Amino acid sequence: MKIFDFIFSVIGWLQIAVSPFLIGSAVGGVVYFSDPGTMRLVIGIVIAALGLVIGAVWATRVWKKRGTVEFLSRANRSSDTDPTE
Repeated sequence: MKIFDFIFSVIGWLQIAVSPFLIGSAVGGVVYFSDPGTMRLVIGIVIAALGLVIGAVWATRVWKKRGTVEFLSRANRSSDTDPTE
């Protein structure tokens, strides 16, 4: 059963890390496509890479602190069914 827990944690890590990466990629794409050029391409790639690094750091912190599956399940829960609120 430990292998399944690890696999689900890795999938959760990927889900958490991909969000800032997609935002960075979108911003980098806007920077590049607004006026395509070599320098703009480099800036766009750096912005996308920065999003990837931020996402990886954030996902790793979540994994170590409370676990990715718990983090994602808390983020997706409905407040209508939460008895503590």
